Amino acid sequence: MLILDKKHFIIGFIMLIVFVIILIIMSTPVFKGKNAFQAADNLFNSIAKASSYKMPQLEKQAHGFKGTAVNWAMDRESIFLPDLTKRLLVTAGAQVSLDEGNFRVKGDLGKITAAALKDAEIMYFDREKDISIKYSAPGKKVLFSWWRVLKQVKEILKRQKKVKEASFVDDVVKKGIEVGYNFYGIASEKASKKAGTLAFSLVFYVFYTVWWGFSIFFLFEGFGLVMEAGEKEEI
Repeated sequence: MLILDKKHFIIGFIMLIVFVIILIIMSTPVFKGKNAFQAADNLFNSIAKASSYKMPQLEKQAHGFKGTAVNWAMDRESIFLPDLTKRLLVTAGAQVSLDEGNFRVKGDLGKITAAALKDAEIMYFDREKDISIKYSAPGKKVLFSWWRVLKQVKEILKRQKKVKEASFVDDVVKKGIEVGYNFYGIASEKASKKAGTLAFSLVFYVFYTVWWGFSIFFLFEGFGLVMEAGEKEEI
């Protein structure tokens, strides 16, 4: 190995060793049984959960759609757990019947979306037991069934040129059902309460990244690999 600048090589090598040691520590479960990456992921998920809670506003909007009739057919083979789906819709006040092997559903858009949002909210607050008692099914299967149903409702409304109704159902799916499903089991934390931790994480990330860059830079200088400005050619 040809080292042309021992001083910069030693500095770079020491910085690289420190970088690796910190990386090893970060990879061990020293943060309440989790490594640094898992702990950071949990923190940001918790903050995202707190900022994603829009269900009260959506439930208020759902009341505005009460009296809006919806009527559509669902291919039984494409339904996720038909028996469970039927229970959900019947509980929401809809009429479900078989029509040539398909589900024919007649109901109230406001009542159906309000029922779906209520179940999503229960899961958001990690009360899956309430859902299981209500439908005799796991909470995530319930929300996935709602997701499939409302996706179909949205497409039906779009084909009927009911843009306002279709847009609302899309909001219920993305800001209600998906939020309840994805954030189930995750603790909710407000960003204001974790401002110090967030600031430290950001500063550490920048500092650690720059540290890595300088360690490589000094090592290259030690090997004599430096960048020099090229000579400008005159035309």
